[in-house]
Amino acid sequence: MINIEYANAYSEVLEILKYIPEEDYHKIPKDKIALFEHNANKEYYFNYNPEKTLNEQNVSKIAKGIIAILFRDYWATPMQRDKIISKQQKDRMQLERIKSENYCTDDIFRNKKQNNIKEETSIRTTSMIQYKESLFKKILNKIRHVFTR
Repeated sequence: MINIEYANAYSEVLEILKYIPEEDYHKIPKDKIALFEHNANKEYYFNYNPEKTLNEQNVSKIAKGIIAILFRDYWATPMQRDKIISKQQKDRMQLERIKSENYCTDDIFRNKKQNNIKEETSIRTTSMIQYKESLFKKILNKIRHVFTR
């Protein structure tokens, strides 16, 4: 089942779409509207006031995002669409840059390589330790050596 937040957002979008001009409403594909109607929360009631802006009303972020996508894809002029797309790409690039600064993957791999080098050197140094026989074993080996002649 669809998330309740999205179901409520679809209900809000359908209510908002009642107040747009009919020619703009018909620019939206029927399958999109059918998707909104199918997934909308039938028990959720949203009262939209067309005299106020979306920010002045209690419209969810998801519904605002859906309205923004509808504007970009169906109502915007080609120049507006290009500006919106370039702004979205710029925002994505900035977000990726921030992520790469916060979670620097280069350091992860560099540190892993340095840890492997440290492990290899520690293995080499431990393999260089000489084994010393105890005094008792030395005496025992000399006695064996005398009897084996």
